[in-house]
Amino acid sequence: MAERAEYRIVSLIGEGGTGRVHLARDPAGRLVALKTVHEHLTAAPRFRERFRREAAAALRVRGPFTATVFDAGTEDQQPWLAAEFCVGPPLVEAITTAGPLGPADLGTFGSALAVALAAIHGAGPALLDLKPAHVLITHRGPKIVDFGTAGRSAGLDPAGSGFLGFVAPEELTPGSRAGTPADVFALGALLALSSTGRNPFGSGSAEQVTDRTLHDAPDLVGVPGGEWPGFLAACLATAPADRPSMPEALAWCAERAAPVPWWEQEPVADLIREHEGELAELLAVSGGDGAATDR
Repeated sequence: MAERAEYRIVSLIGEGGTGRVHLARDPAGRLVALKTVHEHLTAAPRFRERFRREAAAALRVRGPFTATVFDAGTEDQQPWLAAEFCVGPPLVEAITTAGPLGPADLGTFGSALAVALAAIHGAGPALLDLKPAHVLITHRGPKIVDFGTAGRSAGLDPAGSGFLGFVAPEELTPGSRAGTPADVFALGALLALSSTGRNPFGSGSAEQVTDRTLHDAPDLVGVPGGEWPGFLAACLATAPADRPSMPEALAWCAERAAPVPWWEQEPVADLIREHEGELAELLAVSGGDGAATDR
């Protein structure tokens, strides 16, 4: 792991339960997403051990649809990660603008997500906390921009972390072990959302969504194509053993993918350009630079 280097903060771009994310420049001038863990989370039992292990796995992930993690500070008072900065709308914004995906576009999107998840699995632990906000649509395709390292290391409860509807039943069941089948479940939930515009387990309180996830069939009304509802139902099966494997899901989606990706077509391509323009404006206003921070 590289030694600690100086990053220059450009702007705060996000803050959540696990930490803050800044747009920053590394010493070579490259734009990065600098993610700093809230200091109070480091008090969680065995936090450092888990964060060290998971950061090492994140640094090994390489793929066209994952944000590359460049560096990490696992021993700093506030642990941090520096990752590729990806520009584009979050998944929900893209779907809201362009409308739900049809069968072929769903195949393209599912293939890309499965490739990303396979890359993550090949580098270390399962992702286990994929949600729509962690998928950005860029001009090069979807990017998973958060591997959930801080949240897992801090032992955050997925039922309270904004992932409900995309969290597999085994993650919500005390004493159960979750692995790669939980990411197949999240893949199915993301594809259901992308094809209907709805969370497959509805909305409401955490207790209501959790209860539906554990006991009810997913809401797949409106999923296009004769084959897709059955495939998504299999991905969202309650029992992990009843779900397809990630390679099986990738092969299934790839067979049905569109020849031209939907993110290269309007109106999504125009929406991506808008986000790229907003970044250019932000850099122009800030001078592309900011206060130095020893991270």
